[in-house]
Amino acid sequence: MDCNKVGQLILQLRKEKGLTQRSLAEQLGISNKTVSKWECGGGAPDVSVWNELSSVLGADILKLLEGELAQNSPDIGKIDRIKFYVCSKCGNILTSTGKASVSCCGRRLSPLVPFDAAEKQGNFEGPATSHIISSEITDMEYYINVNHEMTKEHYISFAAYVCRDRFWFMRLYPEQSPEFRMPIMRGGSLYLYCIKDGLFRYGCL
Repeated sequence: MDCNKVGQLILQLRKEKGLTQRSLAEQLGISNKTVSKWECGGGAPDVSVWNELSSVLGADILKLLEGELAQNSPDIGKIDRIKFYVCSKCGNILTSTGKASVSCCGRRLSPLVPFDAAEKQGNFEGPATSHIISSEITDMEYYINVNHEMTKEHYISFAAYVCRDRFWFMRLYPEQSPEFRMPIMRGGSLYLYCIKDGLFRYGCL
């Protein structure tokens, strides 16, 4: 651990949060002289304060330990580049539209890699026969029906339709019927996430 880099990062983040050394120290239950020592590179925070320091400064503990925050390229706003992440511990669903470091439950998440597939007469057949959809237009909406069981052990967790400039999302739950309505959106892709088999990408409806 480079104490100088860690100290400079703590200083940078503290100022970004509008905190003084005293106010940061009070939130951590330590003396402001200790904070000053960190920022001058004279030592590193004790293990017992890392979690609280990370929370107060709003930074990932690993990044604090490394002493630097890697900046991603600016998001150019292309929604169709969206990436989906699902936490294996709590089931939390997260998204990003550009390069990002995403974590949940203390674990870094990798973006889901969708199974690509081809449409055939309004239906799609994925790696398993339980991932077939049918669609029809009713009342200026798409009505989507998925041939899939919806038990706690095996169900569709979410559906999303992604176009270049817009994004529609719906959460699904066990024991719920695997069907839903969505607005008509041209030129995009439908995604379904199965907790057992992963993310499926369907072509334009």
